[in-house]
Amino acid sequence: MEAARKYFAECIGAFILVFIGCGTAMLVGCDSVNGSGYILTAFAFGLAIVVIAYGVGNISGGHVNPAVSLAVLINGGMTVTDFVGYVIAQCIGAFAGAGVLDLIFSTGKVCDKTGGFGTNGLGGVSDSVAAGFIVEIILTCLFVMTILGVTSKKQSHGSFGGLVIGLTLTAIHIIGIGLTGTSVNPARSLGPALIAAIEGNSDPIGVVYVFILAPMIGAAIGAFVYKFLEGGEEK
Repeated sequence: MEAARKYFAECIGAFILVFIGCGTAMLVGCDSVNGSGYILTAFAFGLAIVVIAYGVGNISGGHVNPAVSLAVLINGGMTVTDFVGYVIAQCIGAFAGAGVLDLIFSTGKVCDKTGGFGTNGLGGVSDSVAAGFIVEIILTCLFVMTILGVTSKKQSHGSFGGLVIGLTLTAIHIIGIGLTGTSVNPARSLGPALIAAIEGNSDPIGVVYVFILAPMIGAAIGAFVYKFLEGGEEK
């Protein structure tokens, strides 16, 4: 029962992230030329993490991201069984969040200014898969290292941990939106891409593998780097 509660919390968290983050992007647009929409979208994702951290974080840890769960697994913070359960729950939540946005925007006749449910793309890096991989690996690595540092038992940030992580995600979106739309989260990318495909826009599906593989690679690198640095402090 405890495991089920954690998985359900992760599902809810991923739903919140996509609903608030991608929903804001759909409403205001996230073109780097349109400064206000760009910044609003960055803060929407960051503030969504704050909501999640204080809403369900005490139940599941508030990963809501397969890349974060992978980093926690590498650092010995969860079992393989829980990792699999978390990833499945996160993907279901992200898909549900994008599905509800589809329902709202289609029945409410609201214009989706992103053209694809806030999906990620490579337009900002000139359709370069290699550049997209580099961007997402670096951003995810930085994000994961921040999370591991904030949640480390060696130096507790107390009740401010969720705020720190949320502001970090905001900063990452500020630089990343114009490059890849900022994923750093395979579930967040997969959910909207699947809904977009169902609605007839298959473009996001064609590159979604970048936003699944690159964040996982970046998370693994971040986890190992942080593990090395933290281990060094023990000597």
